[in-house]
Amino acid sequence: MDSIADMLIRIKNALRVRKDGVDMPHSKMKEEIARLMFSEGYIGKYDTFSRLNKKHLRIALKYAGKKQVIEGLKRVSTPGRRVYVGAAAVPRIRSGFGTAIISTSKGLMTDGQAREKKLGGEVICYVW
Repeated sequence: MDSIADMLIRIKNALRVRKDGVDMPHSKMKEEIARLMFSEGYIGKYDTFSRLNKKHLRIALKYAGKKQVIEGLKRVSTPGRRVYVGAAAVPRIRSGFGTAIISTSKGLMTDGQAREKKLGGEVICYVW
């Protein structure tokens, strides 16, 4: 099972029913994705907690009035089909109004950070 796709689908589903937040099983990768989404202003906040001796991640969703801040999420690289880009081919999402999350040799970073540091890597997902 693809845990990153599961995370994105949980966020999409929670946004559709206008929930305040969403809980999911924790992993370092999910926490880093949440950190990047928080720093880009897509989510309110995130934190970890333990329930029944298992670590979970809680993400507070963000709304601008009646409209959700996250318009769309798309998983790009999957376990069956990895998508890699070079430093010169880092994608621009929605003409710069969206964000691509990229796994580089220096850790997870947004497309803007990867372009600035001239790094390529695996494209994890798009957020707009």
